[in-house]
Amino acid sequence: MQHTLEHGAGAGAAATGRSASLALLALAAASFGIGTTEFVIMGLLPEMATDLRVSIPTAGLLVTGYALSVTFGSPVVAVLLSRLDRRRALLVLVGLFILGNALCALSPDYRLLMLARIVTALCHGAFFGLGSVVAADLVPPHRKASAIAIMFTGLTLANVLGVPFGTALGHALGWRATFWAVVGIGFVAAAALVAWLPRYLPSESGNLLSEMRVLRRPQVVLAMLLSVLASASLFSVFTYVAPLLAATAGATPSAITGVLLLFGVGLTVGNVLGGRLGDWRQMPSVIGLALALVAVLLALVPASAALMPATALIGLWGILAFALVAPLQLRVLTAADGARNLASTVNQGAFNLGNALGAWIGGVAITAGLGYGHLPLIGAGLALAVAGVGVVAHRMDR
Repeated sequence: MQHTLEHGAGAGAAATGRSASLALLALAAASFGIGTTEFVIMGLLPEMATDLRVSIPTAGLLVTGYALSVTFGSPVVAVLLSRLDRRRALLVLVGLFILGNALCALSPDYRLLMLARIVTALCHGAFFGLGSVVAADLVPPHRKASAIAIMFTGLTLANVLGVPFGTALGHALGWRATFWAVVGIGFVAAAALVAWLPRYLPSESGNLLSEMRVLRRPQVVLAMLLSVLASASLFSVFTYVAPLLAATAGATPSAITGVLLLFGVGLTVGNVLGGRLGDWRQMPSVIGLALALVAVLLALVPASAALMPATALIGLWGILAFALVAPLQLRVLTAADGARNLASTVNQGAFNLGNALGAWIGGVAITAGLGYGHLPLIGAGLALAVAGVGVVAHRMDR
């Protein structure tokens, strides 16, 4: 623990007050760009499929390839950058982000675009993992979860602002224009990081073998299991929210767009709420949020038959779902003292694994005959599992 406190003290001494706020803003700017490039492709799939002469399901594999690269590639990148000081490592990752998106814009065919997406995704988990460590070290102990939440605000705002504007730009000027715009965001974020990150952000001294041993600690494993389950709960329903609303409430495409915008606003509000709850009482907050999610998702089953109550509950669902992110990320940092960079990056892979697992579980249920309106039952069951694992972890703490 002393090793971690020394790093935290060093960063905190280098960035206090206004300088810490500017450094967190720079991290949020980079996360805005990463979030935009991750999610904007979903709104551009038809245009990309037509231009690249592939089917929409084949184009959809660009999303899968990105997620798998985050899950399995980002930890490798984190290991390769472990000897660099954290400032330099973050700048390398933003450089990789800029390169990857430029390659996306220039890709002449589907295969090269897939390769470019995989390259871009390599920076995703490593940046959010390392950025969480840096954000937590910039502030006093009682504000660590809130600092992590500020960085993730960029990701939530990407859903509210970046994705809609990026999609509109792609429809107007072609999908490649969207990726060039994201390259521009990358350069702005890089300039902010150069200007505002503290000059001294040392890396953790350790070796890979000892860090791998840290990842095997029961509390670290439980923390990452919580991330997988929380993400699976969200995506088991959210992946199919458009057909759910259309099938049960008769929602039009424009109405669904409005609901998704409200959901994005809910994510942003929940992110701020989660940061404050994580700083207040970390594990009790995780357990309480999970149980609240169970209640909301159960209520969504009957409410999904009418658009207005369904919309209200989906907005509340977004708040509760993303309120878990900052406390869970801080939980991993707390449990994995001695391997925080690697553990934090692997936890980003855990979130992405939960994304894929949740979407798969929901798809299997639909294929087996479960109606769209009953999908929230699956999300509620997974949220209940989050509460159960949270109780076990909390008891182990005590």
